[in-house]
Amino acid sequence: MILVTGSAGQIGTELVVELRNRHGPENILAGKHRTPLPDEIASSGPSQIVDVSDPEQLKSTLLNYGITKIFHLSSILSALAESDIQRAHQVNINGVFNVLNAALESNVEQVIIPSSIAAFGTDTPRELTPNDTIQRPSTVYGISKVFTELMGNYFYSRFGLDVRGLRLPGVISWKTEPTAGTTDYAVAMFYGAIVGDKYECYLRPDTALPMMYMPDAIKSLLDLSDANITNLVHHSDFNVHAMTFTPSELEKAIKKINPKFHITYNIDPLRQSIADSWPASLDDSAARKEWGWKPDFDMDSLVNDMYQNLENKLI
Repeated sequence: MILVTGSAGQIGTELVVELRNRHGPENILAGKHRTPLPDEIASSGPSQIVDVSDPEQLKSTLLNYGITKIFHLSSILSALAESDIQRAHQVNINGVFNVLNAALESNVEQVIIPSSIAAFGTDTPRELTPNDTIQRPSTVYGISKVFTELMGNYFYSRFGLDVRGLRLPGVISWKTEPTAGTTDYAVAMFYGAIVGDKYECYLRPDTALPMMYMPDAIKSLLDLSDANITNLVHHSDFNVHAMTFTPSELEKAIKKINPKFHITYNIDPLRQSIADSWPASLDDSAARKEWGWKPDFDMDSLVNDMYQNLENKLI
């Protein structure tokens, strides 16, 4: 059985659906904590409260359900983590260690833990950020992701646990509403365009950030999980890239569909400082070489598909 922690989150909700389609609903355990699961997930297969900050509860869950693979998605996102650093430490740092340690003590064969572009910092080259480069993040979230990468590689090299991870850019989805993530402005912009023809953006118009459509984010996690381990030189720290755009560029692309749409700006200093510390684009040649990574969506296809699906959902 496969466990997905953070199943109520933006990525978790869609990953659980895809995994249940591939492996059967009865074989995918949706791990939840504070946020209720969507009805689609709660009614289609098994679910369980999984508190990653409680190592004993976590271990008993793995043993009771016979978990052999974990997609560990439980995480406190960037802006929210800055407002509650103690909780972020419990979930993002202690939680990662607890998951890896419990996996090692159980019958788990593989753990997939996403990292993020937040693992980089202002000392990192911003354009085509190398896969292997200096990492000095200035946020709690970013620090926790560096910890995740290092600890994942440590558990692989020290104990032989198959831990894999990739650095996701901003992920855009029409199925779940935007949360506290810094890159979620892009999702919120689509909502604004469809509901009221306007949006107030908290980032500068020229803020370039790497982005990815949700189907490609799910694809990257599953492709990495399925990759032959003998081909992997890296393990917990792959760059994956799909596209880069700014709020201004996204506005222009949306205006091609909705000419009435307009955007204003009210810069949030915290989220702008976070965005300024992140890469604008990523060199993902290691992922392409070692496990054949290739995205399916570019910016135009993302905007068209996102707008159409979200419009059908909202109107």
